[in-house]
Amino acid sequence: MTDDETDSDPEADSDDPDRSLAPLMGATYVAAGIAHFLAPKRFAAAIPPSFPRPVGLVYLSGIAEVVLGAGVALRRTRRPSAWGIVALLVAVFPANVHLARSDVLNDLVPERFADIARLAAWVRLPFQAVLIGWALRYARSEETSMSEAEPDPSMSEAEPDRA
Repeated sequence: MTDDETDSDPEADSDDPDRSLAPLMGATYVAAGIAHFLAPKRFAAAIPPSFPRPVGLVYLSGIAEVVLGAGVALRRTRRPSAWGIVALLVAVFPANVHLARSDVLNDLVPERFADIARLAAWVRLPFQAVLIGWALRYARSEETSMSEAEPDPSMSEAEPDRA
């Protein structure tokens, strides 16, 4: 089966439950990336004040989430996209810390949800490690499967020596 066939074949990853979740991961990142464009100022509030151009960073991270989410859903681009997601999660971690430590949430959620929002912001910090681990499974498992792949028959047929 070629890479093109596996990208469009929903059964291609069904034998490996870990890989079959790649479309879920991809859809989650695409949806989160789109949300960055629907409410950029809300996302910008989470960026530490020492970072330049917070709305621009929100758009940049939104683009990255959409592109990487789409990429991780496709077998051909899963490995590099998973590495990109790891890098993205590390890059946005300071914003998550700022959101948890600051009073930013007071302006973003109704007062009756403030305690839940603060708890969620703190829970999100260790959850980033779970998300990084999930992405690393795709990044590393694709490396393993690619190194164990059967060689391309057209490449293994050497011409006989004509001495």
